[in-house]
Amino acid sequence: MTAVTRVETVVVGGGAMGAATAWQLARRGREVALLERFEPGHRNGASHGASRNFNVAYDDPAYVRLLVEALPLWRELEAESGTRLLDLVGVANHGHGAHFDDVHAALAAAGIPAEFLPVEEAGRRWPGIRFDTRVLFNERAGRVDADATVAALHATAAAAGADVRHRTRATRIEVLDDARVRVSCTTDAGEELFEARTAVVTLGAWTAKLVGGLALPRLVVTQEQPAHFAVRDESVVWPSYNHFPGVAADGYEYWRSPVYGMLTPGEGVKAGWHGVGPVVDPDARDFLPVPDQLADLQRYAREWLPGVDADTADPISCTYTSTPDEHFVLDRIGPIVLGAGFSGHGFKFTPVVGRILADLADGSGPAPDRFRAGRAISAGSSPTGLAGR
Repeated sequence: MTAVTRVETVVVGGGAMGAATAWQLARRGREVALLERFEPGHRNGASHGASRNFNVAYDDPAYVRLLVEALPLWRELEAESGTRLLDLVGVANHGHGAHFDDVHAALAAAGIPAEFLPVEEAGRRWPGIRFDTRVLFNERAGRVDADATVAALHATAAAAGADVRHRTRATRIEVLDDARVRVSCTTDAGEELFEARTAVVTLGAWTAKLVGGLALPRLVVTQEQPAHFAVRDESVVWPSYNHFPGVAADGYEYWRSPVYGMLTPGEGVKAGWHGVGPVVDPDARDFLPVPDQLADLQRYAREWLPGVDADTADPISCTYTSTPDEHFVLDRIGPIVLGAGFSGHGFKFTPVVGRILADLADGSGPAPDRFRAGRAISAGSSPTGLAGR
C-alpha cells in the first residue's frame, strides 16, 4: 500500500523560493513538508552557485517595495542560521541605461542609498572595470551566496519543524476539492502520497511540466552560461556590476544583452549575458556553453574587464524560467499556490518571496497585483534592473 502523509501545507520544489516558503511557514508554527527532487547542493536548476547579484537598481514601485523588505529579512535569515549570506560590496550600474535617473529617484524616495559617480571616480575606485559613462552606485547592495542560502533555509526550516525531504520527486498534483490537494511522489523507497490543504509549487524550470494546465503566463526555460574569469591582481576591489550597451555603431554590435557580474571569492569574476541562452527541456540539458556566446563573453571581458584574464573563462550552467514580461508569478489558484517565472532576477528577493507565498498558503495575505498569474501582459512592461543575476 502506498504511504500517505497528511500535512497542512506541502511545498513542491526545494530550491531557494520553496525553501524560503517552508522557512516562513514553519517559523509561524505551520505544519509543512518541503519536497525536493534532487540531493542537497545539486546543480540542476537555478538556485546553485556561490554568487548572485544583490542588485537594487529598480524603478518599478512593486519591486522597490520588495527591496525595502528584502534586506531586513536577509539579516533575519543570517541571524537565525548563523551563516553569513550577504556581502554588501555595492553594485555599480553603468552604460547607456536611460532609466538610471528614474531608478535613482525611486530608490531615494524609498530611503535606499544611491549616488552617481563620474567615470574618473568610478575607475579610481574599481580599476578592474572600464567605464565610459557615469555610474549609478548602490552601496546597500552587493552579492549573496546562493548555495549557502539554500542550505541555510533548509536547516532553519527543519529546525522550526518543517519536514524537509530530498530525493522526493513530485510526479502529479491533483486538486481533490477547494481545500484539499494530493501530490504523488517517487522516492528512494518507492511511491508516496502527500495530502494537504494547500500545495505551494516552486519548481522553477519544471513548473509547466507539473502544473501546465493552470492559467499561467507562458514560461520559457533557457540554459544560461555565464563564466568566471581569473583575477589579475587579488588586491583590486570589485563591486558587483550591471552594464548596459549602447548602439551597434559604437562598438556594441556583438553584445547579446546587458551584462551582469560580480567577484565570486575563490572562483574569479563572473560575467554573463542575461536571458539569451537556448530554450531547453530541463530534463535534457547538456550543461555546455554555446561557443559563439562564450566567445563574445570573452570579448566583453577583454574590452571591459581589464582586471581579469579573458582567456581563463570557466563556464557555468544554470536555468532561467522567464515570463513574457519578466515579472514573477506569485498567486493562488484554488488550493495551489504558485511561485514561478523569476526570469533571472529573482534571487535577491528570496526571503520576501517566501513570505508572500507563505501568506498565500495560510490565507494571511493576497497576491500582489503585479504578480498575479492572470495579469494582462503587454510589450515593453519589463522591470528595470534585470541584469542582476
